[in-house]
Amino acid sequence: MSEKNLVSGLVDFLRACPSMFHTAAAIRARLDAAGFTYLPEGEAWRMEPGGRYYTVRNNSSVVALKVGATLDSYHFQLAAAHGDSPTYKVKAVPELEGPGESLRLDVEAYGGMIDHTWLDRPLGVAGRVLVRDGARVESRLVSVADDVCLIPSVAVHLERGSGLEPRLNRARDLCPLFSAGELSRGAFDEMVAEAAGCAPADVLARDLFLVAHEEPRVWGRAREFVSGGRLDDLQCAYVALEAFLATDNPHDVSVYACFDNEEVGSGTKQGALSTLLADTLRRANAALGRTEEDYCRALAGSMLVSCDNAHAVHPSHPEKMDEANRCYLNRGLVIKEAANQHYCTDAFSRAVLVALLDRAGVPYQSFANRSDVAGGSTLGNLSNAQVSVHAVDVGLPQLAMHSVFETAGARDVELGVAALTAFYGANLHIDGADAVEIG
Repeated sequence: MSEKNLVSGLVDFLRACPSMFHTAAAIRARLDAAGFTYLPEGEAWRMEPGGRYYTVRNNSSVVALKVGATLDSYHFQLAAAHGDSPTYKVKAVPELEGPGESLRLDVEAYGGMIDHTWLDRPLGVAGRVLVRDGARVESRLVSVADDVCLIPSVAVHLERGSGLEPRLNRARDLCPLFSAGELSRGAFDEMVAEAAGCAPADVLARDLFLVAHEEPRVWGRAREFVSGGRLDDLQCAYVALEAFLATDNPHDVSVYACFDNEEVGSGTKQGALSTLLADTLRRANAALGRTEEDYCRALAGSMLVSCDNAHAVHPSHPEKMDEANRCYLNRGLVIKEAANQHYCTDAFSRAVLVALLDRAGVPYQSFANRSDVAGGSTLGNLSNAQVSVHAVDVGLPQLAMHSVFETAGARDVELGVAALTAFYGANLHIDGADAVEIG
């Protein structure tokens, strides 16, 4: 697929994924269209060489597998990303009354967003609702496409100082205005029920989040930038999925995972710290007629590429970055390292990936935090607590991470797909942590 088509596909993916539940649904749709078989966790699994399968947990995390036709080098080659992004979640009792006749929405932070970027822009809501349908309770996706609320900033005349750097209290300043008086209490629940296609009394529970409707876009005189909400980490989720679908490796089991809840620590039943990946791999091993001994040996020869976007050098603040280990837009995949092991890259996993990328002629960059900055972490080391394999943390460079509207390099979409295609397509023969033969 051309660079233009890949970037256009990313823009479409961003539009289709206003919440982690929509992300999982969009990924499932791609897998279904590619001929994958859905394996519910609560049913017996049957697999065979050459088969394509996927499973889902909580309707928000997906793990897909391509079983090699020959399996003559039985191991797992995995890439993982996450489908959630920082936003605000609507609380169970959604409305705050007043001042006056106004209605506001009672929300709390999901993850660590740049709060002030959410001000003064119309917002919608999206997520899932649990609905009573006779004797059944079922989950339904909801996305209110209309702009229905807004978080107004305080006028500069009413603030002390310049007002250019607002100190926002999330309980006081970030509750969106829903109505100035035209709507009465209960209007939010009525709106959600209408979107879900049921009566308000039949909505039993919901996981709904604020969504900014500003359109993602490719822009710039040279069309070199792509901007939109939730690039962290939907860009990596999309790039890894494209590489996974484009590659058929007859020798191994190729695995794609998109986890939920990375932005809040991954410690949920559907997060990277859960048993989801371990359960899936162990069940796949059994469904292929393999023993527990086979599984342990397969893990010893396996490798994970953990994909989560990286901080590009800010054009106005290059001093924020390490002087040597820094990355730029449109220069390719970023290999991330940290001595504190918040990134899972070590010398062995880096060497394997670098050898693959060099052989494929795909550019890459290196990232490490400044030595006086703690930096963040991601899903790689957490996943490794459950499935211990060789692992490397990578990402695509971006600006304004955790803003409501983030920016990345358009060319990096193609370069990211090329890098992960090289990984999925390689036949790795890993000998402990001593050597690897790349076929």
